[in-house]
Amino acid sequence: MEKEKNKKKKNIAGSIALVAGGAAVGAGLGILFAPRKGSETRAILKGKINELGSHIKKLDSKALKVKFENKLKALEKEIESLDKEKVLTSARKKADSIKKKADSLVDLAIKKGNETLEKAANDVREKAIDVTRAVLKRLEK
Repeated sequence: MEKEKNKKKKNIAGSIALVAGGAAVGAGLGILFAPRKGSETRAILKGKINELGSHIKKLDSKALKVKFENKLKALEKEIESLDKEKVLTSARKKADSIKKKADSLVDLAIKKGNETLEKAANDVREKAIDVTRAVLKRLEK
């Protein structure tokens, strides 16, 4: 009977941890993508993380505290790496890679001498370039 009660308590605590962790991630992402300067957004997010950290310290269960602290540290690490300039650099590299692959597709169609494939490959290439430009433009704002 006692084991069942402990198991139920752990399940409830685990569920609370998941909900709170999900809420923290959701709040973090919401703040990150809000229309503010990056430094402002990171400062707000850091404040929210500190606030959550102080709530975690008040938890009764040591195992739950450790679980939350580990998830919070992992989240902080990911957020620190989610810098606009890093994301933009990564997106530029990806756009370049996409263009090269699309060019390769067009080259293959030309090499095979099939006009229908060449036209279709060119259409794909142009659309891929348009999409990557649009993504880069949004990120550069």
